[in-house]
Amino acid sequence: MRDSVFFLGKGGVGKTTLSSALALALARHGKRVLVASLDPAHNLGDSLKVKLDGEPKNVEKNLDALEVNLAWWVDKYLEESREQLKLNYSYNMTLNLDSFFGILKYSPGTEEYAVLWAIEDIHSRLAPSYDFVVFDTPPTALSLRFLSMPTISGLWVAELTKLRERILKDRQTIVRLDPDSPVAKGTVDKSDDKVYGKLGSIRTRLAALEVLFSKHSFMNIVVNPDQLSMYEALRIKDELERLGIPLSALCLNKHGVSEAAYELPAELHHLPKFTYSFSRDGIFTRDDLVSIGIEPLMNHILSERKTTR
Repeated sequence: MRDSVFFLGKGGVGKTTLSSALALALARHGKRVLVASLDPAHNLGDSLKVKLDGEPKNVEKNLDALEVNLAWWVDKYLEESREQLKLNYSYNMTLNLDSFFGILKYSPGTEEYAVLWAIEDIHSRLAPSYDFVVFDTPPTALSLRFLSMPTISGLWVAELTKLRERILKDRQTIVRLDPDSPVAKGTVDKSDDKVYGKLGSIRTRLAALEVLFSKHSFMNIVVNPDQLSMYEALRIKDELERLGIPLSALCLNKHGVSEAAYELPAELHHLPKFTYSFSRDGIFTRDDLVSIGIEPLMNHILSERKTTR
């Protein structure tokens, strides 16, 4: 059953506005909802007029919200990696772990993994208490990287698993030929091998996230009436298609505010479309959020959800 909702798009198109509005509408419709911001530059609390942190805070009846502390998740990811390295390679502690992890903190992929494990935590620990979890995402680049992580990393871990199997098989051969070999002191069976077990655990976690994104989520692209956001929408569509993640809807936001010239790409015509033309005067209250006309999208999601039970 699909119970997670993501709003994707370039920075500034209105993902926070629409995710807040949808979460409010669902909650006022009687659904228990958690709305979570994954954007390092959080605006969700401002939108909902509530000060938020990394744990759910009640906004109003049926609605809780949180803002993921990405720096905390980066540190948690690195600390878990550090402890795992110590556990698996305690026989050789000449490696300067502090220096190594000081560099790793800024390496490509660290931030994406932090977002991924934050989503996993929300999905496994918090989501069972709610009917829907609505995610306000970062701009396109970071969002596409964390959405692709389960697939790409899954392939990488699968190859590492095969390599580990070959290493253990070679160890078994050596031990049969020479029972007194130093190799005999180590693990030769994959059922007892900590590295093999850890790889299996990571593969399981990544596979669960891949299923979450591809089968249990509504992926909505938010665009404005301008060519740049349309180009960004095409990038998102192409990348998600490559990952096997279906798109749910196209949200044309700020239609009545922007007068920029644009043309909806033909490749996006097949998507259900929802247009928002709210006042130039702005949005100041939660009631203003609900009044932008989010109900058609809410009804679409509720209807689609029924067909996937």
